[in-house]
Amino acid sequence: MRAVLTDRPGGPENLRIVDVPTPLPGPMEVLVQVRATALNRADTLQRKGKYDPPEGVTKVPGLEAAGVVTDLGSDVRRWRRGDRVFGLLAGGAHAEYAVFHRDLLLPIPDRLSFVEAAAIPEVFLTAFQALVLIGHIARDEIVLIHAGGSGVGTAAIQIARVYGASPIVTASAGKHEACRSLGAVLAIDYKSQDFAEEVMSFTGGTGANVILDFIGAPYLEANVRASAVDGRVVLLALMGGATVDSLGIGSLFRKRLTITASTLRNRPLPYKIDLVSRFADSLMAMIASRKIAPVIDTVTSWENIVDAHRRMEANLNTGKIVLKVA
Repeated sequence: MRAVLTDRPGGPENLRIVDVPTPLPGPMEVLVQVRATALNRADTLQRKGKYDPPEGVTKVPGLEAAGVVTDLGSDVRRWRRGDRVFGLLAGGAHAEYAVFHRDLLLPIPDRLSFVEAAAIPEVFLTAFQALVLIGHIARDEIVLIHAGGSGVGTAAIQIARVYGASPIVTASAGKHEACRSLGAVLAIDYKSQDFAEEVMSFTGGTGANVILDFIGAPYLEANVRASAVDGRVVLLALMGGATVDSLGIGSLFRKRLTITASTLRNRPLPYKIDLVSRFADSLMAMIASRKIAPVIDTVTSWENIVDAHRRMEANLNTGKIVLKVA
């Protein structure tokens, strides 16, 4: 089969589509012919040599895909050859075939295309994990979502509304309208506005109950200022850096803040299985009815993988960049 690999760590120009052995499913695994996959920040970091796949996972990038079941392990009973499925991977999705654990797959609803399904797993599961399992969002709470125009951000806006919360986002000005159309009650331009001041003004000094942050160190102090008493800050990435020069921790006590750093790719398999099951029980009916849906920025052939990486790294995308494979 063909798959995406890098010949050496570095820029997008180092990406290649090359011939590699087709993977074989283990007893509890399913082989899927990939029809569509999607790009995530983790893929750009892996290309640079800054985010290696977990031990034992293929070096082929890609964390999500949609396609057709072509082969089954000996202990697989739920799936059949020809089933339309989509799901989560720790790597290997940017290829013509990918092997999934049987319990990390979901059936593609009849009304969804392969392209739409491929845009769901990584970002919706990440947002669901952060908001629901870690952030414990509740009705009428305020949720501050940084990078609101990203794949995870656009998913988080919709999930927050499903749970009766009011999402505020930070994003560049050109992405504000898209965020508002998904349900954001306030969009803040992180380039020209102090988001903590804007959040406190909008909430009458109460602050945000839950904050989803991808930036890290540069936002920590402002996140504390923007938080409500008993607020929950969930760190999902360190795009701006990992080292904080100084922070008066007294404010953490005054607000009784909980700060949690979370990942998904390197979580144990039982955790991921439970996450997928909870997500399916909570939100799949709404996805099937199109009450919530992935926001797709670009659909392109995976042959254009270099340009796709460049678009993401230039922060030009609002929502997902989807790669058609077959």
